[in-house]
Amino acid sequence: MPSPFRLCYITDRKSLKPDELPQRILAAVRAGVDIIQIREKDLSTRDLMELTQQAVEAATGTPTRIVVNDRLDVAMALGVAGVHLGTQSIPAEAARRIVPKDFLIGVSCHSPDEAEAAQAAGADYIVLGPVFETGSKLQYGPPLGLDKLREVTAKVSIPVLALGGITVERVKPCLDAGASGIAGISIFQSCPSIEVLVQTLDSNFARSDLDP
Repeated sequence: MPSPFRLCYITDRKSLKPDELPQRILAAVRAGVDIIQIREKDLSTRDLMELTQQAVEAATGTPTRIVVNDRLDVAMALGVAGVHLGTQSIPAEAARRIVPKDFLIGVSCHSPDEAEAAQAAGADYIVLGPVFETGSKLQYGPPLGLDKLREVTAKVSIPVLALGGITVERVKPCLDAGASGIAGISIFQSCPSIEVLVQTLDSNFARSDLDP
């Protein structure tokens, strides 16, 4: 059975046409993306809840899981699959104490120490980045590179998703470095067809599974 931590689509409506995001989310669900992280930090609570509810309805009856960035209150109110926590969010250990047992907690990490701390705090998965150079992650410093990704995956036992500058060509090197999958914005929002993209990415996972 494929891992449920392979493909994570992180949303960014500002890089799309107006009102395009719900269609992108629906396409991602239909294509079989494992996790969709609703990351719209500037939306009002009402608008964020409306968007998230649309995503939940799109994913109902499918394996796709919806998680909300940072807003644990919204995630719990709507009964989504989980929350994704950043450096300014509620600590993972505090969230773990108040959420249901099967509630997913993802944590953004930028170093091996942060990854180990996230695992110890009860995270279900880690998003590590930036692995490659990308303009959207310049505030986190220079890219970590594949060697640092390999170091992190050797130190933790929970799934690690590689983030930052991810392209189709870079997926298999990330998997070879121990990542369970990839996370990204532009790879899912700049492609003409998410279905074709996922089919292409699936072939990378299949090749990685076959490698010794």
